[in-house]
Amino acid sequence: MNFNSSTSIFITGATGSFGKAFISQLLTQNPHIHRAVVFSRDELKQWEFQQLYPQKQYPQLRFFLGDIRDQTRLRRALEGIDTVVHAAALKQVPAAEYNPFEFIRTNVIGAQNLIEACLDSDVERVVALSTDKAAAPVNLYGATKLCSDKLFIAANNFVGSRKLRFSVVRYGNVMGSRGSVIPFFLEQAPSGVLPITDSRMTRFNISLQEGVNMVMWSLENCLGGELLVPRIPSYRIVDVAKAIGPSCTTPITGIRPGEKIHEEMITSSDSFTTVDLGNYFAILPNSGLCAPDSYCERTGAKRVVEGFAYDSGTNTEFLTVEQIRELIKIHVNPSFQPL
Repeated sequence: MNFNSSTSIFITGATGSFGKAFISQLLTQNPHIHRAVVFSRDELKQWEFQQLYPQKQYPQLRFFLGDIRDQTRLRRALEGIDTVVHAAALKQVPAAEYNPFEFIRTNVIGAQNLIEACLDSDVERVVALSTDKAAAPVNLYGATKLCSDKLFIAANNFVGSRKLRFSVVRYGNVMGSRGSVIPFFLEQAPSGVLPITDSRMTRFNISLQEGVNMVMWSLENCLGGELLVPRIPSYRIVDVAKAIGPSCTTPITGIRPGEKIHEEMITSSDSFTTVDLGNYFAILPNSGLCAPDSYCERTGAKRVVEGFAYDSGTNTEFLTVEQIRELIKIHVNPSFQPL
């Protein structure tokens, strides 16, 4: 997407992996953008980020300390903003099981705070990041993100005459993201042991760049009300272990609290309002501008068959061991060598 010299974009959780990659691409492709606001609560991460983007060289980049739990701060920070990307969230599944209300305060109440602040400002486009764990959630983290998704989609009912639209993007595990299996296995491989929770386990896989591209696409193309899901491959956890440490032992440790064998992104119950856009699926509301029939007429999308489901275990595309190794070199560690 090409932003113009009057665009002001606001990114929550912008010092995380996604935020940094998004801003890097944004400034590379749109150096004349009016303003890009980094909004996060971690002053150290903001300071480290500022060292990469000094103010004299990047005067369009601004840094706001704040928490999405604080609606007053959000309202102040959104002054003059027209585009919002919401990436802030608490994400660790075991931590959510132990600290449930902290996740609710950030992922649910924080989402509503942002929605209210956008409705009371001149924001025109909002894209919120979701997760595959929000589809048929079995853990607290997934449940909070499902609530967040519903809040952002429903917010389109309240825009009135505003030039404001809300959409959501949902995708699987980002390759190499903090706390995910690949960096964990890379760290553990020298020990000769790669613990696996269940040998049947599968996950979706998406690169950070693909995630950024998806958000850029949604900012340009979404009508408001879509929950976008990308077509991406799956991998088997046992294949990740073979790719990283073929000589390592792989003891089975058992599934952790709130963990699934296979991750879902579209359930069969969603199939009645899901359409196929080619590179993406879109789960749509039942009525309004994005109701399935009118949406297909406007975009050329096609409705999926009733009962269609999209999960990492029945996916038609799986990464091979060699493909996993190559992707690790490209997206995680260029000097990676199997142990």
